[in-house]
Amino acid sequence: MAYRSLVLGAFASTSLAASVVTPRDPVPPGFVAAPYYPAPHGGWVASWEEAYSKAEALVSQMTLAEKTNITSGIGIFMERLGFPRMCLQDSALGVSSADNVTAFPAGITTGATFDKKLIYARGVAIGEEHRGKGTNVYLGPSVGPLGRKPLGGRNWEGFGSDPVLQAKAAALTIKGVQEQGIIATIKHLIGNEQEMYRMYNPFQPGYSANIDDRTLHELYLWPFAESVHAGVGSAMTAYNAVNGSACSQHSYLINGILKDELGFQGFVMSDWLSHISGVDSALAGLDMNMPGDTNIPLFGFSNWHYELSRSVLNGSVPLDRLNDMVTRIVATWYKFGQDRDHPRPNFSSNTRDRDGLLYPAALFSPKGQVNWFVNVQADHYLIAREVAQDAITLLKNNGSFLPLTTSQSLHVFGTAAQVNPDGPNACMNRACNKGTLGMGWGSGVADYPYLDDPISAIRKRVPDVKFFNTDGFPWFHPTPSPDDVAIVFITSDAGENSFTVEGNNGDRNSAKLAAWHNGDELVRKTAEKYNNVIVVAQTVGPLDLESWIDNPRVKGVLFQHLPGQEAGESLANILFGDVSPSGHLPYSITKRANDFPDSIANLRGFAFGQVQDTYSEGLYIDYRWLNKEKIRPRFAFGHGLSYTNFSFDATIESVTPLSLVPPARAPKGSTPVYSTEIPPASEAYWPEGFNRIWRYLYSWLNKNDADNAYAVGIAGVKKYNYPAGYSTAQKPGPAAGGGEGGNPALWDIAFRVPVTVKNTGDTFSGRASVQAYVQYPEGIPYDTPVVQLRDFEKTRVLAPGEEETVTVELTRKDLSVWDTELQNWVVPGVGGKKYTVWIGEASDRLFTACYTDTGVCEGGRVPPV
Repeated sequence: MAYRSLVLGAFASTSLAASVVTPRDPVPPGFVAAPYYPAPHGGWVASWEEAYSKAEALVSQMTLAEKTNITSGIGIFMERLGFPRMCLQDSALGVSSADNVTAFPAGITTGATFDKKLIYARGVAIGEEHRGKGTNVYLGPSVGPLGRKPLGGRNWEGFGSDPVLQAKAAALTIKGVQEQGIIATIKHLIGNEQEMYRMYNPFQPGYSANIDDRTLHELYLWPFAESVHAGVGSAMTAYNAVNGSACSQHSYLINGILKDELGFQGFVMSDWLSHISGVDSALAGLDMNMPGDTNIPLFGFSNWHYELSRSVLNGSVPLDRLNDMVTRIVATWYKFGQDRDHPRPNFSSNTRDRDGLLYPAALFSPKGQVNWFVNVQADHYLIAREVAQDAITLLKNNGSFLPLTTSQSLHVFGTAAQVNPDGPNACMNRACNKGTLGMGWGSGVADYPYLDDPISAIRKRVPDVKFFNTDGFPWFHPTPSPDDVAIVFITSDAGENSFTVEGNNGDRNSAKLAAWHNGDELVRKTAEKYNNVIVVAQTVGPLDLESWIDNPRVKGVLFQHLPGQEAGESLANILFGDVSPSGHLPYSITKRANDFPDSIANLRGFAFGQVQDTYSEGLYIDYRWLNKEKIRPRFAFGHGLSYTNFSFDATIESVTPLSLVPPARAPKGSTPVYSTEIPPASEAYWPEGFNRIWRYLYSWLNKNDADNAYAVGIAGVKKYNYPAGYSTAQKPGPAAGGGEGGNPALWDIAFRVPVTVKNTGDTFSGRASVQAYVQYPEGIPYDTPVVQLRDFEKTRVLAPGEEETVTVELTRKDLSVWDTELQNWVVPGVGGKKYTVWIGEASDRLFTACYTDTGVCEGGRVPPV
């Protein structure tokens, strides 16, 4: 738990010089981190007006030390004005480091459902659990990494390797969480596509993700824009750099794009221990330093807290900037009603005992009650099970071998079929791959209240199933009968760079994406003995299946992804036909690792100086690259089979005529106004008789230090070496802005496509995923991917012969490209040029083409992929 008052400090120089801008390592030509100053004021969006008005009234009463405390942890005296300590808590799939919570399926699993209603329901449940535990800020969802690199360690925390899938899933999660009065956090801004070399340290800078402007807007920024449009309350910067500048002090990303172009009204925080400067990060738009320390947390030093108080007093950081930082935080607190009976934290991340250290970072600490064992699970296991079940992706089903019957003789192989014998939570932060793999490792995990494992669920159906709890095929194995069925469980794990698991430093280190624990060999050996093999993969991402996927004895392949606590019954329901599978791949599975270019297929390795990760592939990741290069994957993005079949019949309706660029943005509304005079030095004095706790961070200064800083400030002597382009004059904002997420016209509905889906099978009920991909007009002056996902919907369960009409929609933004010269979204098809909207159930299974110029939809057309 990250209480923002009493946080562990760190070792670093405390002089102002420690914050002066230092030269960057060179990046490849053409990649620029342009300066953008000043930090835009928050509060100009109408929907935030009331929250900002309340915040202005409160902030105007605060002393300097109270303000700087809020930006880096709040101190004991902050409740003088009724603003409580705030609790910020992971994880990507629930409430981390807490008891009596639900371990939901991971983001990648949730994305595989392609089910908006279910994604939203999971968000609601996560929000309810965070509120029940008394947290204020949910540190999720994650849309960065986007999933550019299949080997990326934290891809599983997000929803898939497509910006629209990520964006819609994130927005729905944010909506569900924030409706419960919990502040959601969109992260990590931006380019955190691998774990290795991500962090700045005293010896080496974090790697630089070198991204061009159009690629940034059309791929990596897209989910952030949709999240801001959904009203997200906070955003977290990434550990790495972008175009040479650290994300936590990147003025173009934070000030220029997030706060001005996207109109973000909440507050921006650093990722934990990624704060590397004082004045520079404040000027660049960072609002909150988490957890308050510098890079190495040892002795209680910070770049903010007391240093921020000093920097305001001596004039290095304008009081106007500090006031906006604080107002953004307080306004967000008001926006989500946390001033009205919001519960206080009732658990400790440091112990599961009732009593624990009251000041856990201190050398000596009294004890007291820290855990109240509040159970917040309610009936959320049902949502968790439904997500896990509806995400299961059937990749192969030769001869309709699945579903199984309970009368078949079943033999189960693989340790992943059973929970870790040491207990599901035996490994800290799940940093091991032992037993059923329900989640990756790192900060994005939760503690299991229990783990319903596959073998237990299978035994409920088939009590005499034979289980071989081994990842190697038994040496002396009796010859199976021709009708015996072998179910083989394989895994692949990954996580945060904070931990190393079986030689994997966060990212997966196998370029071949092999299954762990010799899982591929287990499949091959089993298929040598058994006529009927079913493979179940619990995995963070794509695998190399080529050594066995074409074996005719491998009858079926199911990807469970990362199912969370409900791994067993969710799988059994699919295996035995209680439910037809309806999951779809949230990424492509290639036949060879080098089917992708080196920039995507491989991790960037060690370099002296800053590691350079250049996005030379541009817009072409995952299925976009494969389509461009005419490479057929083993299984394409969106692929997923069912036990039944569906037909699709579509029409297209024009809704809003489009101009080349969006209408002119409205001017910004008013923002809070405060005095900009440097406050008296006395506002930063240590309180008399205050008992300091060693290694805890405070915002006060010794009287002499405060007086000296104040004297410098009122004398107008500037000691700080301001960055190039620094200014204090507020900007009107770019043309592409004007509202939360950008120009409001970007969300105008251009076309609606009602799709009637019919279950054409005669045995099984099932749910269909309707996916809409856009093909841009020919002859436009922009290079565009062959097709791009723009919307999706999922039917209810349809019985044989039953049908349902669902509607997918295309907005102005869906039909636009980012023009780097105009710095705006452009619709290149205005004037009657033909967009083709392809309707299907995967990026390579497109059945119906709808044409925007004629309003005609045709089935049976040959898709361009």
